[in-house]
Amino acid sequence: MAYHLKILQALADDTRRDLFEKIAARPQTVADLARVVPVSQPAVSQHLKVLKAAGLVADRAEGRRRIYAIDPNGLGPLRAWLDQFWDQQLAAFQRAVEEGDER
Repeated sequence: MAYHLKILQALADDTRRDLFEKIAARPQTVADLARVVPVSQPAVSQHLKVLKAAGLVADRAEGRRRIYAIDPNGLGPLRAWLDQFWDQQLAAFQRAVEEGDER
């Protein structure tokens, strides 16, 4: 599976997308996140597992807790995939402008 597909599938779930946005605001523990989303702490852990497997979040130990933060390299493949469409649109715009100049 292409890496960007794994990211898109991970973020397609509303709860995971919500967790990702909350972690993007600041690094948090599973318990912190479970207090602000309408799912159980084990469910939050499962969602974080999917986000981690997609490379979107990373965790580190702090005592007995795990702190989840955005993986700064995780969005790179998705951004590269999206950029190809941007590049195509810019090229199409350039062609349209150049053709307009020739008229």
